[in-house]
Amino acid sequence: MIPISSVDLGPEVEAEVLKVLRSGMVAQGPVVAEFERRFAELTGVRHAVAVNNGTTALVAALQVLDLQEGDEVLTTPFTFVATLNAILEAGATATFADIAESDFNLDAAAAAAAVTDRTAVLMPVHLYGQTVDAGAFRELADSHDLALVEDSAQSHGATFEGRAAGSFGLGCFSFYGTKNLTTGEGGVITTDDDTLADRLRVLRNQGMRARYQYEVAGHNYRLTDLQAAVVLPQLDRYAATVARRKANAARLTEGLDGVPGLVVPRELPGRSHVWHQFTVRLTPDARVDRDEFVARLTEAGIGNGIYYPRLVFDYDCYRDHPRVRVGDVPVAERIVREVVSLPVHPKVSDADVDTIVSAVRSILGA
Repeated sequence: MIPISSVDLGPEVEAEVLKVLRSGMVAQGPVVAEFERRFAELTGVRHAVAVNNGTTALVAALQVLDLQEGDEVLTTPFTFVATLNAILEAGATATFADIAESDFNLDAAAAAAAVTDRTAVLMPVHLYGQTVDAGAFRELADSHDLALVEDSAQSHGATFEGRAAGSFGLGCFSFYGTKNLTTGEGGVITTDDDTLADRLRVLRNQGMRARYQYEVAGHNYRLTDLQAAVVLPQLDRYAATVARRKANAARLTEGLDGVPGLVVPRELPGRSHVWHQFTVRLTPDARVDRDEFVARLTEAGIGNGIYYPRLVFDYDCYRDHPRVRVGDVPVAERIVREVVSLPVHPKVSDADVDTIVSAVRSILGA
C-alpha cells in the first residue's frame, strides 16, 4: 500500500527526545523556547507562541482579541471542523463565504461581500499547503478594521509574494502527527504584535506571568519539551522535505494533466505551495463516480483521502446551532463532492508516483 500519509522521524528525533528525558525537564522549558525561536524565524515574524494543539492555537488567538457577544468570525465552509469548533469555543458566531475554484480557499471577493457590521474577524484557511490571496485579505481587514486570524494548520512555510503564511495576521499552526512538521500534537501562534504575544504567553500558562502571579483567568495550553524535541530535527531538514513534496507534486501533475474528468491542483502565481495534500477534482464527466474511483484506487494499493466529505456546517450538531450562520456557497457545495487527495509526502518514491499515475489513468480510461 502506498499510504496517503507517512510519519518519518528518524534517529535524530530519538536522540533529541532522549536528551530531554535525561535532562529531567520534560514540561515546557528551554526546548520549547528553541522551537518557538526557530519557527518564528521560518515564518518571518517576531513571535511564535507554542501551545498544545492547533485547535488551541485558534481558540487562544480569538480569545486575546477580546471579542464581544454577537461578534462574527467570517471563514470558509470547506475546512476541517477545528476551524468552526474554535470559533464556537471562543464564544463568537461563525459566518461563511464561498471558496475559489482555483485553490479551494476562501475567496476574497466573496468574503468582502459577506462582511457585515457584526464581523469582527476574518479567518481564512490556507488549505492543503497553499495560501489564500493573503494580500487581498490583509487589505480587506484593514479597510474594515477587522482582525485577521490565519488558519495555517496545513501550510508551514507556504508563502504569498515572498511572505510566509502566518505573517499577515495572527497565524495559527497545527503540528499534528500527519502535518508537514509534527510534534505529535502541538500548535503555534505567530505574530509581530508584542502585546498580543505577551497576552498569549500569559493565557497559555494558567494566566500567570510568574509563579502564582495571576493576571487573567487563563488555561493550561502549554506544549512540553518532549514534544518540541520531536520537531527540531525536522526543522533542520524542512527545506528538503518541501522540495521532495514539490517534486512529487510536479510529477503527479505532469502525469495526470489532461485526463478526462480530472482536474489537477496548481501552484498559483506569486505563491509557494508546500503540498500538504495533492488534491484532485473528479468532475461529473469522469468515467466513474468518486465512490468507484476511491474504491478502485484502494484495490490498487494506493492510499487516498477525501478532505473533506461535507461542508463544515453540514452536520446535525451545527446545522441548527444558534451561532452558526449558513450562507449561499455554491462553489464549495460543488467542490466538496469532487475532491480526492493522492499521496504526495516525501516517502513517495518516483516508482510510487508512476504507479499512482498509471492507476488513475487506467481507472479513468486515459
